Amino acid sequence: MEPVIVKKDEVDLRVAIGTLELKNPVMTASGTFGYGREFESFVDLPRLGAVVVKGISLTPRSGNPPPRIVETACGMLNAIGLENVGVDRFISEKMPYLSALGVPVVVNILGESVEEYSRIAERLADVAGVAAIEVNISCPNVKKGGVAFGADPKMAAAVTAAVKQSCQVPVIVKLSPNVTDVTLMARAVQSAGADGVSLINTLIGMAIDLRSRRPSLANVIGGLSGPAIKPVALRMVYQVAQAVTIPIIGIGGITSAEDAMEFMLAGASAVQVGTANFVNPRASEDVVDGIANYVREQNLDSVRDLIGALLLG
Repeated sequence: MEPVIVKKDEVDLRVAIGTLELKNPVMTASGTFGYGREFESFVDLPRLGAVVVKGISLTPRSGNPPPRIVETACGMLNAIGLENVGVDRFISEKMPYLSALGVPVVVNILGESVEEYSRIAERLADVAGVAAIEVNISCPNVKKGGVAFGADPKMAAAVTAAVKQSCQVPVIVKLSPNVTDVTLMARAVQSAGADGVSLINTLIGMAIDLRSRRPSLANVIGGLSGPAIKPVALRMVYQVAQAVTIPIIGIGGITSAEDAMEFMLAGASAVQVGTANFVNPRASEDVVDGIANYVREQNLDSVRDLIGALLLG
């Protein structure tokens, strides 16, 4: 990263994920920020480090039947079913707006086979404004009997390699926490060429409505997110930081700048704000302001001084 002269009242918040340079370490989390435009009345979008859009598939998906979101203690469960407009409509209808924002756009992609991931990446490869691709490997591989790509190191590596071969932008792989050892997955995707990893995706959970004696979600099970999962996410980021050399993006229960900086101390180069957007639509911008205030108050040369700076013993 090129050195810059920082004015007295400014702070250096720049970070990098491979060749992707961000003005600050705060990104939005896929599935919680729509396609960006939905939040333009609440957030000064160009102030963010990056906007990560909801997951994009090869063809449109209608998602699961309702109810598909339910509040839980310190969090929420969702079973949206990866509803999205599909890659072609995303490129024609959503990217013109996003590419004009002046903020890096990270496109989260999903598929049910290695070929699908590769084809989506190929479609996005030359689209103006796409700064990076985030690969959701929590999807089931239909050709392997429904086993999630993120549960098998070889499958995760195969998807990563295929996406890398299909595009030139940085490739970030989003890791699932629903595995025995997340470091094995991180090492596998690093060996396959990933430029970074983001973690964690949601934990698998469920809720029951006592009055009806039925599952609270029509899908029965869903993904748990929010402050409840922060300790798990923080632990996994710390472990992965010890296992790989590529940059890490921390996700899971971040509602404040203090939360974000904990992830950075654990080894994350950047963070994503997710469920907090539903409670406070300005959450991501508030986190940017809070980090800037901390760096200024601590008289740090850069926010990068926080990355992996956890003191042990």
